[in-house]
Amino acid sequence: MSYLEYYDKLLLAIIGSLMLGIAVGVATSIAFTTGIAVGAALATVFVYEAMFRNPPLPPSASGRAVAAVGWHAFLAVVLVAAAV
Repeated sequence: MSYLEYYDKLLLAIIGSLMLGIAVGVATSIAFTTGIAVGAALATVFVYEAMFRNPPLPPSASGRAVAAVGWHAFLAVVLVAAAV
C-alpha cells in the first residue's frame, strides 16, 4: 500500500479546496465565480504552508518568490472575476 507524503497531502488539499469551491458554485445558488474565489482563498492557506512555513527546499531557493507572485496573481484574477 502506498502512503502519501506530507507535500502530496498539501497538493491534494489545494486541489480539494478548489474543487470544493467549484462544487459549491455549481450545486448551490452561490455564483460559480464566487465559489471558485472562496475555494482559491481557502487553498491559499495550504499554499502558504507549503511555500513559507514548511518548504521542501532551503529558504534560499530562487523559485519561491516567483511562485508566490504567480499564486497571488491567480488569486487576484479570481477575486476580481467574482466581484464583477
